[in-house]
Amino acid sequence: MSLNLEQYVSEFSSQNINGEHLLQLDGSKLKALGMTSSQDRAIIKRKLKEMKASLEKARKAQEKMEKQREKLRRKEQEQLQRRSKKTDKCSSDATEGTNEQ
Repeated sequence: MSLNLEQYVSEFSSQNINGEHLLQLDGSKLKALGMTSSQDRAIIKRKLKEMKASLEKARKAQEKMEKQREKLRRKEQEQLQRRSKKTDKCSSDATEGTNEQ
């Protein structure tokens, strides 16, 4: 409707074309849905291309954030392990000092 193609809404609805299905449509499938105007198909295909690019960009950003979180998590784990080893070493040194006395 935002593309001024309201005349296709009822056919898309009756065919259960949702967002996921919409992204799978190509020129021939649009034509089969009754979109006979090549200009209308071009508008839809251009908008779908923009949407796919936007989704891909969002997916890549999400992956990047997940990698950063994983890297941070690993770094925190390494720091905890180093602290634990340091604490163990200090405990063992103190125990050895007590035993020597």
